[in-house]
Amino acid sequence: MLVKVCGAALQGIDAIKISIEALVESGFSITLVGMPDKAVKESVQRVESAVSHCGMEFPRRKILVNMAPAEVRKEGAAYDLPLAVGILAADNRIPAQLLERYMIMGELSLDGSLLPIKGVLPMAILARSLGLKGIILPAQNASEAAVVNNLEVCGARSLREVIDHLSGVIPIPPTEIDTRAEFGKAVETFPFDFAEVKGQENVKRAFEVACAGGHNILLVGPPGAGKSMMAKRLPSIMPPLTLHEALETTKIHSVAGKLKSGSNLMSHRPFRSPHHTISNVALVGGGSSPMPGEISLAHNGILFLDEFPEFSRSVLEVMRQPLEDRHITISRASYTIDYPAGFMLVASMNPCPCGYYNHPTKDCTCSPAQVSRYLGRISGPLLDRIDIQVEILPVPFEKLASMPTGETSADMRRRVVRARALQAARYAAEEGIHCNAQMNSRLLSAYCPLDSDAMAILRNAMTRFDMSARAYDRILRVARTIADLEASSFPASPVSDPSSPELCPPITAAHIAEAVGYRNLDRASWGLR
Repeated sequence: MLVKVCGAALQGIDAIKISIEALVESGFSITLVGMPDKAVKESVQRVESAVSHCGMEFPRRKILVNMAPAEVRKEGAAYDLPLAVGILAADNRIPAQLLERYMIMGELSLDGSLLPIKGVLPMAILARSLGLKGIILPAQNASEAAVVNNLEVCGARSLREVIDHLSGVIPIPPTEIDTRAEFGKAVETFPFDFAEVKGQENVKRAFEVACAGGHNILLVGPPGAGKSMMAKRLPSIMPPLTLHEALETTKIHSVAGKLKSGSNLMSHRPFRSPHHTISNVALVGGGSSPMPGEISLAHNGILFLDEFPEFSRSVLEVMRQPLEDRHITISRASYTIDYPAGFMLVASMNPCPCGYYNHPTKDCTCSPAQVSRYLGRISGPLLDRIDIQVEILPVPFEKLASMPTGETSADMRRRVVRARALQAARYAAEEGIHCNAQMNSRLLSAYCPLDSDAMAILRNAMTRFDMSARAYDRILRVARTIADLEASSFPASPVSDPSSPELCPPITAAHIAEAVGYRNLDRASWGLR
């Protein structure tokens, strides 16, 4: 008897349909075709043991399994469950009527229990788009799949439960989650708060501007100045995830197997902090079994690179294109995959090899050539792509004891959220544009007009510091964000013209001056006082 079971394979962060066709005839052999990898071929032993532990006899006949489409490579142990169900149904051990209504995926243990798998969320989205009634998978993945509405999610703990469900003996109760209600109840609590940071008001301001406009930021300062400590507090002032962003971020982490068991939607923006020994593939993704890299795991969140110059030059350079395009296309001989990579880059570094260049109390032991060579580890084109570059100095001990508690992250976040809301309204008609950091040349011309005073300051800075054309655009983007932060309130009524003063507050000379101050690490201005 020939039966078909619906499964799925992951391509990038999406899933495609895989049809598992099982045929049991007279004879004695087991054959798997359809480009299965070694893990899929080994599933025969797992399936045979699992079926035996369920109190059933594995068919001792000729078994042929085809996994279509044949040109797509099938990888991993997630096909154990559909293979077991297909073989049993083809041998008339269980009814086949319900198979066409479900997608079935799961890894089997030798005792018949089900183990969690990766990429469940995109599989559930595919099942709904195919018009299936539901999806049967391991119980540990049920809450993740239940995020998808209008889909019956049956979380099973063993092969026996799946057999009883398909036979109509003991139906598996569906897992139900009100996605919007659960997402609305998610309270973002953070272990760190900017109120704990004494002093460093200029750096806090730079962080607020960066978060308000989605700008990349680089901190340069000596050891112990608080670079990493402050960077870890950045998520506490980032705007909350939208429901669409949460679904997209959860899909990426689901495919990478980074979601905790029993979790559903991610409610916090990701904060990824890879070590400087990371490889190119680990950063951008890919590999023999393609997986998202750190830049994709940081999508809709923050990628923090501590000790920036210590990263391999080739690793840093592969980020140049994703920083501009907000996605990464990985092309290999056997596949081409596109991963989203819309992250905010936050980097920190010492100013020189010894770490004390420009330090107020400690002498630097490095020569000017060593200082220049150390900064030169970061290429000019990459440095140009970092909108905000700010120096940070340690707070003197005398001030640490006397300084009052700083402004809370909640207060800073309210201003950031208000500025982001202004930008969302302004760019509502622009596809793929959500914040100031994403503006292209056309939008810069439309939303960043300068008066004569502001233009004079910008012209003087460009000439004096020998800045590039890309730096010119970055300054305008940051100035646009500073003006948005100063807007006293969001328009009470809808505004039809996005370039109106209500949605596009004027950029003044003060805004340009502050934005230029955030470029003080450009080559020609480095170290000038």
